[in-house]
Order: sequence, then C-alpha cells, then structure tokens
Amino acid sequence: MTQTISLLARLIDTLAPRSCTICGRRLTVTEEVMCACCNHCLPRTGYSKSSYDNKLVRLFWGRIPIEKGTAFFFYKAHSDTSRLLYQLKYGGHPEIGEHLGRIVAAEFAQDGFFDGITAVVPVPLARQRERERGYNQSVEIARGISAETGLPVLDKVLERISFHGSQTQKGRWERNENVEKAFHLLDSSALNNQHILLVDDVITSGATLVAAAKELLKGTNVKISVLSLGFANND
Repeated sequence: MTQTISLLARLIDTLAPRSCTICGRRLTVTEEVMCACCNHCLPRTGYSKSSYDNKLVRLFWGRIPIEKGTAFFFYKAHSDTSRLLYQLKYGGHPEIGEHLGRIVAAEFAQDGFFDGITAVVPVPLARQRERERGYNQSVEIARGISAETGLPVLDKVLERISFHGSQTQKGRWERNENVEKAFHLLDSSALNNQHILLVDDVITSGATLVAAAKELLKGTNVKISVLSLGFANND
C-alpha cells in the first residue's frame, strides 16, 4: 500500500508539479508548501522555549491576563517569507494554514508549549470577509494544530460582528479603536474552566487578540494563551 501511494504521489507530482510558496522552486514529493531550504531559513522566533516571558507576551501585559504566547517566525511585509501569509490569506490556499499549523504544533510541542492548554479558538473573520475568501485562515491553522496535538477546536464560541478594513496600515491606537468591540461571545459555557489557545495568522500590535480575549474571558475561570504564525517585530 505504501509503495502504491508513493507511486501515485510521484505520478501526480510529475503531471502537476508543485512549487515552494517562498522561493518558487519545485517541491519534491516529500515537501509541502515550502522547500526544505526555505523552511530551514525561516526567521523563527524561538519564543516557544521562553513562552511565559518574551517580546510577544509583553505586548499583552497590562491589557489582558495572559499565560503564555509564541509565534512561528518574525514577519516583515514584502519579504520573501511574507508570501506564506499572503498566499494563505489572499491566494486561495487554505492548505498552507493547516500545514503550517501542523509544523508549529510539532515543533512547539517539543518545548512543552501545549502543556495545560485544553482547547484552541481561532480568531473569527467577519462573515462577509469569510464569504469573499471562502475560508478563515485562522481556522485552518487551528485545524493543523489540532491534528498534531489532539486539542479540540472551538470555532463556534466567538463571532466577529464588525470589520472596518485591514489593520496593516493603521497605527497602534487606530488598531485598538478598530477592533475594540469587534467580537461577541456566543457560548460562554463552552469556555468554563478552559485554558484557551487563541490562534491568529499574524500579530502586530496585538489589538485584535486583546479584543477577542476580553470576550473569551467572560467565561468562568478562563485562561488565555496566544499563538500566531507571524510576529511583526518592528525593532
């Protein structure tokens, strides 16, 4: 069976060759989304090794009670690695999210990052935006994490009730105002006594996750940790 699958995979790869999302080089049969070289060269944050105190976690101190947090790589607009998130969000490639979710889960699990966490909540998109895109990239990332860790994905407990454009070109205070009341809690009982991992694709000022977390914290005895693929470290 393994040989049959391998031969089939090789045939499909020959007829429809896939390319690395970052550099464009042709992928081998065993590679997914990005080639081994680009994977190796990703500017990883390493925050899962110090998840209770790092630059990302400090973004949230004094804003929400946060347990721990991490991101996969440092994000910079228009860089080669930014193509991963661009293709995930705007290129119609939800599989990138799930695959990267699996990668980060496997890597971060080695550092014990998921210890104590009981469920994953992806940051929701506004309904119109999700209809336009056809999927929510944060849900795809959460599914990949769930596939590796076995943690349940709670994607029906929170909804986004407003959207006033992208956060990318806004300053910190504008971002805070833009999402301050953007979310609404649908099911607080599903959150009671849970340690929630709030998942997003990229963190800049942290305003979106703060707004989402404030709703989730309306549950009883809820703990919050955060994870993203990219972290826009501006230093």
